[in-house]
Amino acid sequence: MQENKLYWRKLDNSAKIFPVSSGKKYSTVFRISAILEEKIKQEILQKAVEETLEKYISFKVRMKTGIFWYYFEDNPKKPIVEEEKDYPCKYIEPLTNNNYLFKVTYFDKKINIDIFHSLTDGNSGATFFKEIVYKYIELSHPKEFEEEIRTSRKIEYNTEDSYMKNYNKKAKSNASSKKAYILKGNKIALGAISAVHEIMNVEKLRIICKEKNVTITQYLTAVLIYCIYEENYKNAKGKRPIKVCIPVNLRKYFTSITISNFFSYITVEAEMKKDNLDTFEKILEFVKQDFEKRLSEEEIIKTMSANVKIGNNPFIRGIPLFIKKIVVRIGYIEIRKYTTTTFSNVGRIGIIGKYRKYINNFMFLLAPEPVEKIKCAACSYEDKLTFTFTSILDDYKIEKKFYEFMKSQGIDIKIKTNGVLEIQ
Repeated sequence: MQENKLYWRKLDNSAKIFPVSSGKKYSTVFRISAILEEKIKQEILQKAVEETLEKYISFKVRMKTGIFWYYFEDNPKKPIVEEEKDYPCKYIEPLTNNNYLFKVTYFDKKINIDIFHSLTDGNSGATFFKEIVYKYIELSHPKEFEEEIRTSRKIEYNTEDSYMKNYNKKAKSNASSKKAYILKGNKIALGAISAVHEIMNVEKLRIICKEKNVTITQYLTAVLIYCIYEENYKNAKGKRPIKVCIPVNLRKYFTSITISNFFSYITVEAEMKKDNLDTFEKILEFVKQDFEKRLSEEEIIKTMSANVKIGNNPFIRGIPLFIKKIVVRIGYIEIRKYTTTTFSNVGRIGIIGKYRKYINNFMFLLAPEPVEKIKCAACSYEDKLTFTFTSILDDYKIEKKFYEFMKSQGIDIKIKTNGVLEIQ
């Protein structure tokens, strides 16, 4: 059921860790963008966001500091909608954003939403964002959408902590203790973030994946590992495994309509030299087998339950928040060394037929950070899949290799960037 009143609520199990560990270097913010067919009008977008918040009141919150944990409280202020003027996925400064945990911006024909991960995950964030886009289109074309404006769509969700509802106290994690290969290279100056969108024909990609008997996520993960191996790993003579963190939507495994975070992850651990993974075909076969092993329901429950146990540990729960922040931040600097990069695929973004002619594409972006200097995300809309690199490295070697490889497979692909660096 949709909630009618929200005064305060606890953060879900995943959400707890983000405000304790995040900051300007580790923003833990993701972005979803929609490219429309018409230039964006600020006043209409402002109204669309305000009206959408009346349906999704769980997003109409600010974060407050408790004795042991942060918590959400109703936010009486209006959200700020303004023209885009900063890099994607930057830390959301509460004082400049009326204390909201998301930020809506626009530029030309594009609408962006940057969301702090404590508020929700990529799948629920996309659901909220789609409603903003729907509402914007309706308000821009009131005669065509008169019926939709009058009747309004029914929305069903809750804010339960689905982790606590579904975790297994007895499950034990098999997490690897090996540190990951860390990407080498100089960083872009002045805290800039480059975004490279590689837009490809999704039908051609599906045909290739079907021929090789792999999923799209498996295929793209293998291409990413291959490109890192060719352009960064071999040159640096790396010995540690290339480890790719893949977020997993737990709503596919458990019954849940929560709008809060409900995801886990698997980590693909490619021992390049030990397992002789020196060709794309070898890497692809390895990734396929590793996915199948790690995506079993038993393994997913183990990983999720291990994370819940940490947040539910009586000793940790009893530590005052100001001490937690110090301890967790020190611990997270170390934990981040166990991942080379993250690749999140939110899959197909489905849009109601009547609205499609007004939308050109969607894009999904993750915030890079000092250790995971490149992060990757993907989503598909209609006949396009957009694979996005966000990076703080001052070269495009991995991105170019990805583009060249996909093109060599006969996939129509084109590149768009935010212009931070020039692709030679």
